[in-house]
Amino acid sequence: MNTSKITNLKPGDALPGRAYAPDNVQNFMYSAALWNAHRIHFDMPYATEVEGYPGIVMSGPMLGDWLTQCVIEWLDGAGQMTQLEYSNRKAAYIGETVTSGGRVLSVDRDKGSARLEVFIKNEAGDVIVPGTAVVAFDKT
Repeated sequence: MNTSKITNLKPGDALPGRAYAPDNVQNFMYSAALWNAHRIHFDMPYATEVEGYPGIVMSGPMLGDWLTQCVIEWLDGAGQMTQLEYSNRKAAYIGETVTSGGRVLSVDRDKGSARLEVFIKNEAGDVIVPGTAVVAFDKT
């Protein structure tokens, strides 16, 4: 296994995060790629007046993809993500900046794997998308 990544890994180690501030175009294009035509993702009057949201809602799967990106970037070629579970608990809106991140929950050196907590936080610091991931480190 790739001992350089797993050797000193311990529970509590942080995954580096990243800030995201998508605009209407990115949100629209993401929804279009998924064939998600729900108007809350691109139509401000509909999102606010009909659905009652304070703004255009960021696509939930896009937030999940940012969790994946967080793990893949942290692995930096030393392995692969084998499992991801997450739940969109609270909406995020265009104009907000959200941040991905995580931490190591457990390490199994015999199996060459680790279990991670991952999350997306809003500007207030609330976890709006909690999740877990499992990674397997490459054998070398």
